[in-house]
Amino acid sequence: MLYSTLEDSPSNINWVKNEHLHLTIKFLGNTPESLFDEIKGELVQVASSIRPFDLCIDKTGCFPLPERPRVLWLGISGHISPLQNLFVNIEKKMENMGFAPEREEYFPHITLARVKYPQKFTPDISTFLKSSYDPIDFTVDRVQFLSSELLPSGTLYTLLGSFPLGETL
Repeated sequence: MLYSTLEDSPSNINWVKNEHLHLTIKFLGNTPESLFDEIKGELVQVASSIRPFDLCIDKTGCFPLPERPRVLWLGISGHISPLQNLFVNIEKKMENMGFAPEREEYFPHITLARVKYPQKFTPDISTFLKSSYDPIDFTVDRVQFLSSELLPSGTLYTLLGSFPLGETL
């Protein structure tokens, strides 16, 4: 439904494939494989300390400005404090491993599309931003460690580990 709000746009909008939609907690950037096991160990500790919780997808938005959007997203609401705790705990663990802390406040969202510039047309996303839909409730019950590789055909995601919340493996 949201895709249809921009299907007639002459702009180049790169939609995220449904199977790649996700809620990012921490983007690590270029990471040596030699650190993967240590990262997994830290994620096990963090995930086991937080119980599953419920969230809701219920709004649309963009970054940075509607007049020149780069990212179209779905907003997250619901029990945000466990998600915030998850972010803070992962942020601390990764900072202790030498990863740079986030420069901006954590803003949970699901990226739906990216718009790259320069291009001939800037998309008019007003219909997208005004769209309403039934809220989508979901339970966060795990943290996943993903590798992403940018390819000409799109992003290739590889699951490196999955860590259930509230459980020890």
